[in-house]
Amino acid sequence: MESIRILGTGSYLPPKVLTNYDLEKSGLDTTHDWIVQRTGVSERRMAEADVTTSDLAYEASRNALKMAGKKVEDVDLIIVATITPDTCCPSAANWLQAKLNATRAVTFDVTAACSGFIFALNVAEQYLKNKTVKNVLVVAAEVMTRTLNWKDRTTCILWGDGAGAALLTLGTEGPELLSTHLHTDGANGQDLLLPGGGSKTTPITHASVDQGLHYLNMIEANLSFRVAVRGFMDGIKEAAEFNRVPIEDIKWFIPHQANIRMFQHLAKSLKIPFEKFYLTLQKYGNISSASCAIALDEAVRDGSIQPNDLICLPVFGGGLTWGSALMRW
Repeated sequence: MESIRILGTGSYLPPKVLTNYDLEKSGLDTTHDWIVQRTGVSERRMAEADVTTSDLAYEASRNALKMAGKKVEDVDLIIVATITPDTCCPSAANWLQAKLNATRAVTFDVTAACSGFIFALNVAEQYLKNKTVKNVLVVAAEVMTRTLNWKDRTTCILWGDGAGAALLTLGTEGPELLSTHLHTDGANGQDLLLPGGGSKTTPITHASVDQGLHYLNMIEANLSFRVAVRGFMDGIKEAAEFNRVPIEDIKWFIPHQANIRMFQHLAKSLKIPFEKFYLTLQKYGNISSASCAIALDEAVRDGSIQPNDLICLPVFGGGLTWGSALMRW
């Protein structure tokens, strides 16, 4: 029976590394030990000034296509999940289409913050089930370091840049996307907020810049921590219950790479080994929508994921948004 299949995955990280020690030397009121203890992050990647989100997406896309053994001409639809597009118009997906020369593909962006990759997978799933397209390239890409106030140690220590991708089709062979699950809570979207750049602050003024409206803000961090843990937990439980599989049968949990303490708490609450969480945040930081897509690709390429493994991707992000995907490899 035909179902949604993952033909290939890919990722790309910019080569520039920004360590905690670099942040110490910059004059930020922090230390390596303080950052690691509170977040688990030791370093993150940073795109050079002339590199855009679609540039990162391009490299990840090429890697996914190569693994899949497909050509650009085979792609019918490109969906890019991002909150840091090259431009508000055209979309990052349009820029990516041009760089790939994927002239047959229809393209658009999905905005769901750190949950973006799963939201984009869900959209791809609907197109494939309706048989309106054959191959869908799903890409999550972010240049988060350009949204940060580098004097605010509560936020700038967390984030990095990068891109992850997956090529999906409807078929009978290969890793299977079993289900996706999405949720939003717009009433509490202000808890994780990038206030500037939209119609509320257009045109951009000296005043809006001086007020810090174009930086990413985290309101009530302790509350956000608790809400995020609950969102991750609900996403895992929903995916397991929907597919009628025990949580303990899931081999890997590849979450949005938010904060190591969240996953320690989550493992304890769900009574699962912490070692089942595949984490990359220590070396890449939080890359918003791209983080779980990058981690998925790394787990595939380093051999952690083996045939028939159940993989759960729980996510939580600004909006508020949360959800999960379950895959059988």
